[in-house]
Amino acid sequence: MVGYIIRRLLYIIPTIFGVAVLVFVLFTAAGEDPVRVALGQHATPQAIADLEALWGLDQPLWRQFISFLGQIVTFNYGESYFTGEVLSEAFASGALVSLSLTLPPFVFGLVLNIAIAMMIAYYRDTWIDRFSTATAVISMSFSYLVYIIAMQYFLAYEFEWFPINGYAPGWDALPYLALPWLIIILVSIGPDVRIYRTIFLNEMQANYVRTARAKGVSERSILFIHILKNAMIPILTFTIVAVPFLILGSFLMERFFSIPGLGDLMITAINNGDFPVLKGMTMYITMTYALFNLLTDLLIAAVDPRVKLH
Repeated sequence: MVGYIIRRLLYIIPTIFGVAVLVFVLFTAAGEDPVRVALGQHATPQAIADLEALWGLDQPLWRQFISFLGQIVTFNYGESYFTGEVLSEAFASGALVSLSLTLPPFVFGLVLNIAIAMMIAYYRDTWIDRFSTATAVISMSFSYLVYIIAMQYFLAYEFEWFPINGYAPGWDALPYLALPWLIIILVSIGPDVRIYRTIFLNEMQANYVRTARAKGVSERSILFIHILKNAMIPILTFTIVAVPFLILGSFLMERFFSIPGLGDLMITAINNGDFPVLKGMTMYITMTYALFNLLTDLLIAAVDPRVKLH
């Protein structure tokens, strides 16, 4: 197991190097000139030269690339071109805010959606199954944006049950996060319940379920003891792959509710052409995605004794 983990971690290195090359080419060699974006088209040659020297853009490309690799290794991506903020601090504070926005509804929604899917699978081919499936399909037919605009207008503006937007540090953030949490949970119910229901129904047709029924095991025991454990393998695969994106937060949610997370930081960087932020965020996404893929394999091996990692 230890050898497998070390080998998978070593495999990540060429992946990160390849992504670093692409990111550098896109944002540095082939991208828009950030100095021109910052100073405008009427800047003097001296002002352009001074800013290029300040940002290190007067160096040869190969030296800039070596510097970029050093930033990846040290997790120090320098400072923002436009705000001057130290990016390691901006990423850390933004990640905490994004996680406070996405992690609670993700965990609660996961438990809730598995419970609903199990109930639907238990009452399969009944009106509960048909009604729930139809409701899930209808809920998936509406855009994420429709949920945000409609619930922000009615629940926050008309009924004044929640703040319309804003954010406060610490526990004071709870009133501002309550409505985004509710929206995230509601939006996840439709697609997640449909996938989990399919997984549970497939497991119900397996040979070990027929054997358990033949031995007189009750349907509830089969569902909660046997089927749930085996269904966790595809559910884990489906769920953990989505975890890295929790750190990024929900772009739309952070934008509409003025929550200063990583999603809001990235959208602002795209609008401003703030390349250090974009390069740093891209590399963080790549690394977290690779690490959580490894975590997925380890968890699958933990819940399924048939899987052997060598």
